[in-house]
Amino acid sequence: MPGSSQVPDVKGELVVAAKATPSCSSSFTPVAHCHQGFPQELHTLKSAATPCPSPHPHWGSREWCQAPGGPIATERAQQSCPREGLAPPPHSHPSSWCGQARRFPSLFAFRVFISHAVWSCSRSFLHLCPVLLNLSPLHFSLLGAMPYLLHDSKPRPPPLPKEARGIHSSGKSYQELKQECLRSGCLFEDPDFPANNASLFFSEKPPIPFLWKRPGDIVKDPKFILGGATRTDICQGDLGDCWLLAAIASLTLNEKTLARVVPLDQNFGPGYAGIFHFQFWQHNEWLDVVIDDRLPTFKDRLVFVHSAEHNEFWSALLEKAYAKLNGSYEALKGGSTIEAMEDFTGGVGEMYEVKKAPDNFYEILEKALKRSSMVGCSIDLSYQGRKVQLIRIRNPWGQVEWNGPWSDNSLEWRLVSPSEQKRLAQTALDDGEFWMKFEDFKVHFDKVEICNLTPDSLEDSTAQKWEVTIHEGSWVRGSTAGGCRNFLDTFWTNPQIKLHLTEKDDGQDDCTFIAALMQKDRRKLRKLGAEMLSIGYSIYESPGGVEHLSKDFFRYHASKARSKTYINLREVSDRFKLPPGDYILVPTTFEPHQEADFCLRIFSEKKAITEDLDENVAIDLPEPPNPTPSPQETEEEKQFRALFEQISGKDMEVAAEELEYVLNAVLQNRKDIKFKKLSLISCRNIISLTDTSGNGKLEFNEFKVFWEKLKKWINIFLRFDSDKSGSMSSYELRSALKAAGYQLNNYLLQLIVLRYSDEQFQIDFDDFLNCLIRLENASRVFQALSVKNKDFINLNIGEFINLAMNI
Repeated sequence: MPGSSQVPDVKGELVVAAKATPSCSSSFTPVAHCHQGFPQELHTLKSAATPCPSPHPHWGSREWCQAPGGPIATERAQQSCPREGLAPPPHSHPSSWCGQARRFPSLFAFRVFISHAVWSCSRSFLHLCPVLLNLSPLHFSLLGAMPYLLHDSKPRPPPLPKEARGIHSSGKSYQELKQECLRSGCLFEDPDFPANNASLFFSEKPPIPFLWKRPGDIVKDPKFILGGATRTDICQGDLGDCWLLAAIASLTLNEKTLARVVPLDQNFGPGYAGIFHFQFWQHNEWLDVVIDDRLPTFKDRLVFVHSAEHNEFWSALLEKAYAKLNGSYEALKGGSTIEAMEDFTGGVGEMYEVKKAPDNFYEILEKALKRSSMVGCSIDLSYQGRKVQLIRIRNPWGQVEWNGPWSDNSLEWRLVSPSEQKRLAQTALDDGEFWMKFEDFKVHFDKVEICNLTPDSLEDSTAQKWEVTIHEGSWVRGSTAGGCRNFLDTFWTNPQIKLHLTEKDDGQDDCTFIAALMQKDRRKLRKLGAEMLSIGYSIYESPGGVEHLSKDFFRYHASKARSKTYINLREVSDRFKLPPGDYILVPTTFEPHQEADFCLRIFSEKKAITEDLDENVAIDLPEPPNPTPSPQETEEEKQFRALFEQISGKDMEVAAEELEYVLNAVLQNRKDIKFKKLSLISCRNIISLTDTSGNGKLEFNEFKVFWEKLKKWINIFLRFDSDKSGSMSSYELRSALKAAGYQLNNYLLQLIVLRYSDEQFQIDFDDFLNCLIRLENASRVFQALSVKNKDFINLNIGEFINLAMNI
């Protein structure tokens, strides 16, 4: 597969990463849809364009125009699309590039790969918007530049219905902002998404000036929704977001879901203030996105999504709100239909390869429909005394249809009664909608996407609902970004979630669940050079217990299940059937050291219980040893005493500078540990830990107590400095601290690694020592305060260490 990478692991398991082929939205623009007023060279193509013959007798053909500089594509491409990550051939114009397949995302969330029909993969209106081609990657160094959050990834319930958090920078709600505009008599202008080029594109400026106009400046009688929101209200403009259009079209089929995303109590009539709002699901919460109604135009025509009715604007405003949510219109270029459908519903997606679909694939679709999932509308039709499985599809372009059996004008419909045709809404219009026999669908289509709705997206009367649990977390380089199973030394450091499957499916021996792993905000971060990471997960049978599993467990145990492949999609999801029991799910990126926030959702047919194996913070330190009396001093202690007397004088106390000299003089004689030297700050920290008199100096007896502690810490460090280089991998820090008596969770480990590791994720002995001293200081202060003040227990040890490590 394109961009695949294969590395066998220790157990012989093969973990594969693949690059997703981006949606080639609007690769060609129908000549009939070329907007008046666009550059003349686009229209001159009409005379040069030739019909694109269908390679298959059952597929309709249309006349297409292409941007200047490239030929009309009529045959199978010889080069792969540059968006698949392959280098372009020399001396070729970008617009002559073609992919291996054209995709038709349908009305019903079908991600369609028509394997026979091939068209150019170059962006429509390239001459108008070359910024959208984006052939070369942004050259950003992401190390230390990508923003991410450190999450306490405890399981969370799905959001409650009707709850949506306002995100406007003013802190005011839609209603508050609207009332302000009505009182002032001024139309709303959104400072968060201004009417300028920054809201359009982030990689370069548009080649021609777009004018931002309100609907009332474009038509005389603008309407928000005209005659109900329907799938024909969505016409693609000059942006590669047909994946979004397909999702919007599907949204119109469910009135209650549509009303959640597109609040219907807004219009251009009384109370109009130039402000609208829409609601989207993002990472376990609903957000209320406020926009003004200024839309990008050229020659008084909308540039992007628009309705077939020129005075209807709900779809254009919805697209603008979604662009604002993702940072810009350009951020919507290329994507997966299921991504937008999830943002419209809070649901979880599944993708099936039709050629490899299970035998009960039709039943899976039927079951999804019973749960009100957004999926193809399928039906059994009685035809000549037998049942025929039909499926209805829509091409969001509104043109190009199936011409085979059960197509609009096929002979089969002549034997179906008019009443039955009416029930099936069968029409012979060239509107992009058509019926197919399910067997033909499986032959000609490659992938199907299903969006399963969460309980808050479903009606209360729905017979069956998914049980849902949600976990949020982070992959942070050096601590919890361990990569996939191919990287055994770091794989075990990834977050781990325990899954308890207790109830079997009705009439079955196994438990069905969907595991969906989503990387957060990558589309929004494109302007910083971020791309989608290849992500996936593995599922292991639990050995019992509630501790984070170690490297040795994964060395000797194979996975029971895992995602089909690691792929650079926003979300990777798969359906599993496993026997009742306890399992460990490990979400990862393919490569180690890759940072991102993630959201893991478990959808189960029956009740399932999940918990993070993110260990509770606990401290188990031995009591400090009593110093040995002088007559019993070891030879080592006698040498220390002599050195102490030489450095300190008669008081036998040393300050930090003197302690630095003593320790480095002694440690440099040891052959088993390699390090540069202990720093002055380390010695000051040592005194703060062991100084019982409070005079800022260390007495010899205090030094002897610390020396015993130091020897233990040196042995721990040497155990995890596997190559004897004088530094240990930051990924080993969890185990090293545990050996020293500190059990920390992912959040604290991430903070410590950020503070003490270098750019190569290494921690030298001096930093390891400082880390242990600060941890011990924090734990002892916490214990003392807890004894003296019972109310102090309200702050747990983890929170206190967090505060102490950040001082």
